[in-house]
Amino acid sequence: MTTNEYRVTGMTCGHCEMSIREEVGELEGVADIQVSAETGRLTVSSDGSIDDAQVLAAVEEAGYTAVRV
Repeated sequence: MTTNEYRVTGMTCGHCEMSIREEVGELEGVADIQVSAETGRLTVSSDGSIDDAQVLAAVEEAGYTAVRV
């Protein structure tokens, strides 16, 4: 299991969290997603088959930007 943390800009509410959770959740290999608008953090646990570029693209697809912490 691999866990990576990202700082997400633009999140302000639960709807933002849900949008990111849905997009990142579509990536094959994701085991768990924790998103917090309050802290601006996204934590993704996976089987190791996804990379940062895939996660960042999914966050962008949801309408936000992220960087790995």
